[in-house]
Amino acid sequence: MSAAFVIGSIAIKDAAKWDAYRAQVPATIAPWQGEVLVRGRKLVALSGEVAHTDTVVIRFPSAEALRGWHDSPAYQALLPLRREAADVTLIGYQA
Repeated sequence: MSAAFVIGSIAIKDAAKWDAYRAQVPATIAPWQGEVLVRGRKLVALSGEVAHTDTVVIRFPSAEALRGWHDSPAYQALLPLRREAADVTLIGYQA
């Protein structure tokens, strides 16, 4: 098995709700052996236009773990809060 990664591009709409969402996500990742590698704000666009201000990169041990996390009841329960808090694009990649 090779690692799989989620890269999220984020445009925050409500900072307080975003903080509440972010505080709950780690508990949904842990059962799937996920690890947040990067969580940060845009420093500079070196090429092209970037609509989102924040990025997250999460590593999972496999594509199955990535899908298991995303589709889990625990994570799915957070989606209404996430939608209120930010516009988020999540893309999964296989290493």
